Amino acid sequence: MSEHSVEEIKKHVRVYMLVFGSLAVLTVVTVVVGYLELPFVPALIVALLIATVKAGLVAAYFMHLVSEEQVIRWLVWLSLALLVVMFLLFSVYYVDQGGTEIFGF
Repeated sequence: MSEHSVEEIKKHVRVYMLVFGSLAVLTVVTVVVGYLELPFVPALIVALLIATVKAGLVAAYFMHLVSEEQVIRWLVWLSLALLVVMFLLFSVYYVDQGGTEIFGF
């Protein structure tokens, strides 16, 4: 088992506490935005942006992707890109089948 200095441990604890604080603030922001009477599409966009930032923080620091090798990072980005493509395909299919307008289409 490797030895870690007290300074290294304090540095890591500080980073985790900052990430935790950021997640707590973003959770409060999410609740506040929920009480605003925004139209559906802007509310959805804001909610997804906040959720994306929160998920990025969790993945980067609590899942330790910040310290992973480049190959793992590229696989994560590829997965996210494919997820976006699937959402876009679903949206186009939904509108094509006579669903309500999405994003002004």
